[in-house]
Amino acid sequence: MTRKGRCKLLNLRIVLSENRFRLSRRCARANEEGRHLAERQTGRNRAAHGSSRQAGEIAPGTVSGESRTDRLRTRAAWMYYIEQMTQNDIADVLGVGRVTIVRLLAEARARNEVKISIDSNLSELIGLERKLEKAFGLERAIVAPLSAPGNDPISAIAAATGNYLSEVIRHGMRVGVGWGRTLFHTLSFINARSLNDLTVISLLGGISQPRRFNPAEFAWQFAEIFQGEGYLIPAPALVDSIETKRALIERCGLKYVFEMAENLDLVLLSVGGIESATTSYRVGHITEEQRDSLAAKGAVGDLLYHFYNIEGKLVDHPIQDGVMSVGVGTLQKAPARILTSGGPEKIAALLGAMKLIRPTVFITDEESAARMLEKVSAAE
Repeated sequence: MTRKGRCKLLNLRIVLSENRFRLSRRCARANEEGRHLAERQTGRNRAAHGSSRQAGEIAPGTVSGESRTDRLRTRAAWMYYIEQMTQNDIADVLGVGRVTIVRLLAEARARNEVKISIDSNLSELIGLERKLEKAFGLERAIVAPLSAPGNDPISAIAAATGNYLSEVIRHGMRVGVGWGRTLFHTLSFINARSLNDLTVISLLGGISQPRRFNPAEFAWQFAEIFQGEGYLIPAPALVDSIETKRALIERCGLKYVFEMAENLDLVLLSVGGIESATTSYRVGHITEEQRDSLAAKGAVGDLLYHFYNIEGKLVDHPIQDGVMSVGVGTLQKAPARILTSGGPEKIAALLGAMKLIRPTVFITDEESAARMLEKVSAAE
């Protein structure tokens, strides 16, 4: 659901101060016609005979020069916010121009005569989104609600990600995609449609196990949703040395794919934590010994098997030389960088990724968002 769509769900309330309009709508409407006619008659009399009053003189029948303006301003605010009348309709009822109504409404807000509160479960989510955007310099944050505290956030994040991708993927785009459980689950939430000249590039090599989280399988399925062309890196995600990596790129036709990745319009990424329960270790690519040595170097997570610390810096470890994936510098050049992940085991990984990749869009769940903001606040 878009932010505009969410706002339509909000319950708007207005709190008027003691000196504001207190008549009920029934009484106001009962007296409206007579008052309106009287005001117009006064105006016609002034036009016909001219006004003999000095500037600032009080009109007969009023207590002060401000009372009529105050009343008019409050009535306009009531009709606009409570009765949800249009500005044109309000202008007709009050016998003034629409420009005057716009001015009166602005003055009511400036005087704090109108106070708006949002009574909705979505309000807390929107608050988290705005805080994330400010804390990490994001163009947009999307926070998915959880059905119950402590629930696995994968489905909620995947749904939000799929909905967002359905909106932003367009004709002619070149999209680079990562891998992982979160990204795989987004597939069922993306609206399938045919897009012209869409290119999808897998950003890292494959894994030997025939599992559904295989990077190549995800890239193919993503491309099929939009009837686009898919390009893979037909090599292991990790090789034994930098020499093997260079040989595969230069001699086995992989150079073309890496060159295509230099001009991406959008990258879709997920991070892995350093905990043993995360995807990288479940599929057996990283041994427990390697995990321990990476953690000793300060690694908190990986992005396409690029392991980094909490400050968003790549750690100095031999495994980095054998990573068959597009480099971080190339990813950073994409104008749209979408990061989607969450879960208590990934908080440190997400904080580091914010500095490493500097995503433009971040999609997570409400508990992960709150924990990230707590960490940022504690570090200040």
